[in-house]
Amino acid sequence: MSKEKILQGVKAAVEALDDKKANDIVVLNIGKITTIADYFIIANAKNPNQLQAMADSVQEAMYKIGISKTGGEGIGNKSWVLLDYNDIVVHLFDEESREFYDLERIWADAERVEL
Repeated sequence: MSKEKILQGVKAAVEALDDKKANDIVVLNIGKITTIADYFIIANAKNPNQLQAMADSVQEAMYKIGISKTGGEGIGNKSWVLLDYNDIVVHLFDEESREFYDLERIWADAERVEL
C-alpha cells in the first residue's frame, strides 16, 4: 500500500472514531521500530455498545476508501477489538482493558502522531 493510502486510512479511522465519540485516541508511528505495521491506533469506549459501534464505523470507513481488513480479533468481545489492515492496526478497548494492556507503555519508543 502506498504511503499516501496508508495516511488516508489512518485519517479515515481516526475520523470514524471521532464520529463515535471515542475516548483518548492515540496514533503511533511504529513503522520505524517494527515490521508489524506502520501505524497503530488505540482508543477506548465507555461501554460495550460504543465499542462495537466504533469497530463497525472504522470497518465501514476503511471499506469506503478501499482498504481491506486482513484480520481481526475480539469481534463481538465486550472489552476489546483488534482490526488489522496490514499497515494499520486499530485496537479498541473498554477503559479497564486499556489500562490492563497498557499498549502505550509497550509502544513507548514509537512516535506519537497528531492529526
